[in-house]
Formats: sequence, C-alpha cells, structure tokens
Amino acid sequence: MDNRFPWATILPFEGMVPQIHDTAFIAPGARIIGDVTIGPQASVWYNCLLRGDIHRIVVGARSNVQDGSVFHVEGPRPDTDGCPTIIGEDCVIGHMAVVHGCTLDDRAFVGMGAVAMDGCHIGSGAMLGAGALLSPGKAIPENEIWVGRPAKFLKRQSTEQADKIRFQTERYCALAQRHLDALNNRGPAQG
Repeated sequence: MDNRFPWATILPFEGMVPQIHDTAFIAPGARIIGDVTIGPQASVWYNCLLRGDIHRIVVGARSNVQDGSVFHVEGPRPDTDGCPTIIGEDCVIGHMAVVHGCTLDDRAFVGMGAVAMDGCHIGSGAMLGAGALLSPGKAIPENEIWVGRPAKFLKRQSTEQADKIRFQTERYCALAQRHLDALNNRGPAQG
C-alpha cells in the first residue's frame, strides 16, 4: 500500500502492486489498481481510474492523465497476447478520455472525451481530437491530427500546436506540485 497518497485508492491485484515514482502526483479520488507504473513527474488527476488487472498500464515521465479519465487493457485471448496501455513521455490525456489497450508515443495528445480502443497506436506528436473515437487497431501517424467518430485524418500538426502541447505538459507538472503542496498543507495553492 502506498502511504504517500492517502486520499487515493492504490490497490494491489493478484500480487501486482502499482509502482508510483517518488515525484509523481496522484490526486484525491484516483484509483490505481494492479500492474500500473507511473513515471517521474507524471500526474493522475481527480477521479481517474487506471485498472491494470489483466494486463499492464504504463504512464511515462511528465505525462498527465486528466480528471475523470479511464485507462484499462485487453487481456490475453486464444488469438492474441492482449493489449497493454502504454503512454509515452510528455503525453497529454484530456478530461474524461477513455484509453483502452492502446499505445501512445512520446508527446501524443488525446483530447477531452476522446476514446482510443484496443490495439490503437497514436504516434509521436500526434493528436486524437476532443470527442473523437479511434476504433480498434487504427494508427495515427506521427504529427497528424485526427478528429470525428470514427476518427479520420484532419491535417498535419503545426509547430505552434506542438508547442501548445509542450506547454500543457510543463503546466501540468507545475500544477501537480502545487496541488500536492496544498494537500500536504505545506502552503496554500495560489493562482
């Protein structure tokens, strides 16, 4: 049991214990279960669920999983070894996203309310737009933006848009520390 985050539910499952880096932030109401690894300066926000019960989940360094998001996996079946959920470094996962058995390369972005399903791959610097649905097995190439239900190619990522994602990552690292400080009563959170 991880005592650093008494406000969150962090549970082992069948001998698999969540591994949370010392510099990560887990917000109140978050639930981290089973084979889950949270990297340095990564953050899992209010009321998120990361359930690594039938495969593993990895959240890379400085990535943020925003409020209400759900991560799960696809377990092994007779025809496949299953699909873990692997999030690279510096990724942004918007509020209420569902990421199920997917791989996101470094600096990938999943917008608010988007759904990425089993076997999907979102390339480095690529974006799945808000509310989009990436159906099973689809891949978004590096630096492309896909939107809609089902998600389809919209355009290439601009340098300006990539910079905004980088800014979001940096902002969430700093914001996580402010929330942690406030929760630990080390000082007031300031705007």
